[in-house]
Amino acid sequence: MRKAKGLSLLSGGLDSQLAVCVLREAGAEVEAVTFASPFFSADAAKKAAAALDVPLTVVDFTADVISLLKDPPHGFGGAVNPCIDCHATMIARAGEMMRARGWDFVATGEVLNQRPMSQNRQSLGVVERSSGLAGRLVRPLCAQLLEPTVPETEGLLDRSKLLALSGRRRETQMALARHYGLHDYPSPAGGCKLTEKGYARRVRDLMEHEGLDDLRLVRLLNIARRFRLPGGTGVILGRDAEENAMLSAAAGKGFVRVSPKTMVGPVALLPEATFRDSPETVARLVAAWSGRVKDGCAGETPAVMFDAADGPRAVEVPRECKREEFLQWQIL
Repeated sequence: MRKAKGLSLLSGGLDSQLAVCVLREAGAEVEAVTFASPFFSADAAKKAAAALDVPLTVVDFTADVISLLKDPPHGFGGAVNPCIDCHATMIARAGEMMRARGWDFVATGEVLNQRPMSQNRQSLGVVERSSGLAGRLVRPLCAQLLEPTVPETEGLLDRSKLLALSGRRRETQMALARHYGLHDYPSPAGGCKLTEKGYARRVRDLMEHEGLDDLRLVRLLNIARRFRLPGGTGVILGRDAEENAMLSAAAGKGFVRVSPKTMVGPVALLPEATFRDSPETVARLVAAWSGRVKDGCAGETPAVMFDAADGPRAVEVPRECKREEFLQWQIL
């Protein structure tokens, strides 16, 4: 009997690494696939794939997850995380790769009832049906608690070597990690920014005002202070020299770049689509987070520079601008 061949989703976490190990022990030839977007990276998966010596394909998932943020068929979790739909779409994408290669299955590291909302029996069934992989989706860590898949019934996978894990306790996984020599793996606390409540507020604010179609704005969600001024103007304010450089690099069509002229301070980006408050208000905000006077500017009137499509413009500000004026509009 030939070996079963399949793609296993690899996040880099312990369960996804164990899935690869268990599948190999069950007689399968395994390659790994992972997904990357502005909301989660492939770094942990790359590190795990190297340790497991398993070939890894990295798929850009940005367009998929943005589409799901706009319209999640099964809704959001506790923040703006469309976990069920996101997972089903990843599995569907892996299924396309599986079929193109003429392989037998797609696998995940899911454990029945480990996550009460997204890994209960009903949710696992929803994901399988939504992905279009009924009978070809193998969950090696809890397979013995689920219906046999086609590779199992055909004898390509040894079902007796698949596992029956259930629940949130992880002692068995830790023991398996020692058994397989897995020592370096992240904690099981997610890795997707969309599950974080503070980050979710930024995403919701962007969806409500500028939208998610400009990927520059989506990628910038990971950095800087955020403000939504009373008129609707969005302000992205750098917190240090590195973020100032990133904001300056992102500036261009569709943005107004703002920076202190006479003081040392932050770079700000204003999306033109929502720039409705007065330049004087924005200038005071930038000045409020600025510091000392620049060398050679001691005698000048304090000012902030606006660089827009119609050319640069200096806006004067009071000598003292208070942060307290703007804290009520900060997105935390």
